[in-house]
Amino acid sequence: MALVLLTAMNFVNYLDRYILPAVQEQVKGEFHLTDNQIGSLTLWFFVAYVLSSPLTGWLGDRFPRKPMIVVAALGIAAMNFFTASVHSYMSLNYRHAALGVVEASFGVFAPALLADFYAEDQRNRVLTIFNVAIPVGAALGVVLGGVIGHNFGWRMSFIASAVPGLAIGLLILFMMKEPQRDTTAHVKTKVDKGGVLSLATNGAYLCAILGYAAVTFSLGGISWWMVSFLQRMNGMSQDKASTVMGAIIVVCGLGGTVTGGVWAQRWSKKTPKALYYVPAISAALTVAPALLTFFGPKSLTLPSLGVAVFFIFLGTGPVNAATLNAVPANLRAAAMAGQLFMIHVLGDAFSPKLIGIVSDHSNLRLGLGCTLVTMAIAAVVFFMGAKYAPKLAHSVEDTAAA
Repeated sequence: MALVLLTAMNFVNYLDRYILPAVQEQVKGEFHLTDNQIGSLTLWFFVAYVLSSPLTGWLGDRFPRKPMIVVAALGIAAMNFFTASVHSYMSLNYRHAALGVVEASFGVFAPALLADFYAEDQRNRVLTIFNVAIPVGAALGVVLGGVIGHNFGWRMSFIASAVPGLAIGLLILFMMKEPQRDTTAHVKTKVDKGGVLSLATNGAYLCAILGYAAVTFSLGGISWWMVSFLQRMNGMSQDKASTVMGAIIVVCGLGGTVTGGVWAQRWSKKTPKALYYVPAISAALTVAPALLTFFGPKSLTLPSLGVAVFFIFLGTGPVNAATLNAVPANLRAAAMAGQLFMIHVLGDAFSPKLIGIVSDHSNLRLGLGCTLVTMAIAAVVFFMGAKYAPKLAHSVEDTAAA
C-alpha cells in the first residue's frame, strides 16, 4: 500500500513540476519576461527546496513520517490551486518557493519510509518502481500543461493538476501505515551531530550524490527548456511540442528507468558496484545523442532526443538505491535530505537560469549544449564511487551479524 500510494504521489509531484516548462512561452508573453527571468523561477523553487531539506531530514529521522507526508501532499495541491490567483511575476516566484518547501518534504520522507519496509537487496527494485513515476509524471505534466494551457489558459493547467494531489494525500492519510523502524541496536543509535557528519567522509555516499548532482544539472536544465526549443527551433506549436515531448518522456524515459532498474538488480547479484556502474554508463551514453539533438539536422531532433532520454533515465533507480545502501538505517532521512540538497544546489537550481542567460546573449541551442559537460563529469564520478560500494554498504542483517 505504501509503495502504491507513494509512487502515485511521486507521479503527481513530477506532473506538477513539469507543467510550467510546457506553458512558459505563454507565461513569458503575459508578463513580458526574458529567458533569464523565466529561468529564475526554478532558481527560487530550488533555493527554498534545498534550504528546507536539512530540516526535513532532521524531522524524518526523529518523528513519524506519515503525517508529514500527508501535509506535504496537501501543500503541493494547495500551491497549485493558488496559481490561479497569480497576476505578477513576483507572486509567481513566491508560489514556486512555497512549492519547493513542500516538495522537498515529500522527497525526503517517502524514500526513507519505503526503505524501512524493504530489505537492502530489494531497495533498488522498490525505488525503481517509485521512480518510474518521474518520466510518467513529467510526460503527463508536459502534455496536459501544453494542451490545457493552449485551450484554456496556462492557469487552468495548474488547477487541473491540484485535484489528483489532493485525492492521493487523503488516501495516504486513511490507508497507509507508518512502518516500524528497524529494531536492532544499531538502528536505535542516537541520530547525533557526529552521525550526520559521518556522511561527509562516506565515499560511497558522496560519489552517489555528487554524480547525481552532475546528471541533474543537465537533466534539469534540458527538461526545463526542451518544449521551448521545439517551438523556437523546430517551429512547432505549443500543444504539438508538449505532446511530442510528453510522448518521448513517457516511452523512452519509462523504458530507460525500467531497463536500468532490472539491469542493476541482476548485476547487483554479482557485485554491489552495479549500482554505480549503471548510472555511470547511463551518463556516458547520453552525451552523443543529446549533442545531435541540439546541433544536428531537424530531421534527427526527435529520434536522437528519444535515445538521449532513454539513456539518461537508466540510472534513476540504481543511484537512489546506492544512496540509501551507503548509510546506516538511522541516517536514511538525513542521507536523502543531503542528496536532495546537493543535487539541486549543484544541479538544476541554476542550470535553467544559466541556459536562459546564454540564450538571451546567444541562442537556446548553445545554452542547452553547454550543460552536457556535467554529464561527462557524472560518468567519471560514478565510476570512482564503485570502489567504495562493497565495504560501505550497510544492511540490518550485516549489523545484526556484526
